[in-house]
Amino acid sequence: MIQLAPLSILLADDHAVVRMGFRLLIEGAGATVVAEADSGEAAIQAWNEHRPDVLVMDVSMPGIGGLGALERLLAHHPDARVLMLSAHDDTLIPTRALQAGASGYLSKRAHPDALLRAIADVADGRRHLDPELAPKLALARLGGSSHPAEALTGREFNVFLQLARGHSVNEVAATLNLSSSTVGTHLYHIKQKLNASNAAELALIAVRAGLVEA
Repeated sequence: MIQLAPLSILLADDHAVVRMGFRLLIEGAGATVVAEADSGEAAIQAWNEHRPDVLVMDVSMPGIGGLGALERLLAHHPDARVLMLSAHDDTLIPTRALQAGASGYLSKRAHPDALLRAIADVADGRRHLDPELAPKLALARLGGSSHPAEALTGREFNVFLQLARGHSVNEVAATLNLSSSTVGTHLYHIKQKLNASNAAELALIAVRAGLVEA
């Protein structure tokens, strides 16, 4: 079994049962889980308090979400080592996460040993990509843009996810610390790029891409 001692780990996932399973697995490998978080904002706060060796963070969480938290954290702490996790099988989310600076990306469907190996790699400063996902990403690159959302900028993509989850422009503005007019401008460009006319169509696009739950 892979040993992770004496690493310090921060877990961020909005499901308590999932965090418990991760904690048991990680601490069984010798590492210390210094804190847990259930939202993107809480993950950033906990990272600032504990400065863990590795932040293991789910992509889909309340508030700014995992991607928003990743972007905000790395803007202030570019050396932070973050392993992103997701239950989605698409290539769009991992591409976004890696472009934003994630140290690694792993599917939640991976074997427990794969999680420990990914944490070890990230802690050692190596990039880690889910081995089952790597060929899909390579094929997506060879085939060109596989989804219209790939044309969105990082900030537009975060706004798109928030809107697709049913949040209003004002709610998105408050969550992402932006003005409502700025979010409105992003929304205009998002609609243009995705050829959508309203929020319902944005949500449908996100569901079909596997970015949000139906």
